Amino acid sequence: MSDKIDISVIVPAHNEEKYVVRCIRSIKSAADYSKAEVEIIIVCNRCTDNTERLALENGARVLLNNDRCIAKVRNEGIRNSRGRIIVTIDCDNRMTKGTLKEICELLAAGRYIGGGAPMRFERYSFPLWLNDILCRAGFAVTGLYCGIFWAERSAFDAIGGFAEKKAMEDAATAKLLKKYGRSVGKRYTHLRKNYLINSTRKFDEMGDWLYFRLAFRNIGALIKAAFGKTEAYDKLLDEMFYDYNDIHK
Repeated sequence: MSDKIDISVIVPAHNEEKYVVRCIRSIKSAADYSKAEVEIIIVCNRCTDNTERLALENGARVLLNNDRCIAKVRNEGIRNSRGRIIVTIDCDNRMTKGTLKEICELLAAGRYIGGGAPMRFERYSFPLWLNDILCRAGFAVTGLYCGIFWAERSAFDAIGGFAEKKAMEDAATAKLLKKYGRSVGKRYTHLRKNYLINSTRKFDEMGDWLYFRLAFRNIGALIKAAFGKTEAYDKLLDEMFYDYNDIHK
């Protein structure tokens, strides 16, 4: 393998032993299809299970990190990566085979600063179709596609990496890339031929109406957060994201 790395794929992982191997395999499949030199970096965030061992056994580089902010975890991976192109994906998700090839083609065209990807659930039901429709509508209206983030390293350097905030860091980062792109005459875009395969793990364990129930039960916290009082909302985020894998290992 050449010492030259074309693409660095950054994967934050907190107790992801059930999912890390399939994520790595999806990245390797996309790497083989793209013909690019790809490094996979698993950023083990406070892991107490076999995530690190499985990642190493399956050919990934591993970094250790203790932050309780996924944006900081991703930035740790970016800082220690070597690729000209940076791609990020969460560990319980997967990418389709043509993802990295399409990213290279879009960046090579010279018209795009970077972008995101459409999302498709790995299984569907009526409430998951409703979630899907809401996600598609939100992406279409805002243009801030997330899921898989991709851009040249120089673009991430220019915006200072991922916006280091606890909630909505993905949308904030997309806005930064979009704004920077306008300043250099390029557009923020999304993949057309490929997509993120979105994990249904939380729905499998807690029911397909999960996010609708959470929104209804926590409407007060959401309203307060909209006006800058985020204590209750931060607690909800801790329970559903930063502490979830500790409970459901």
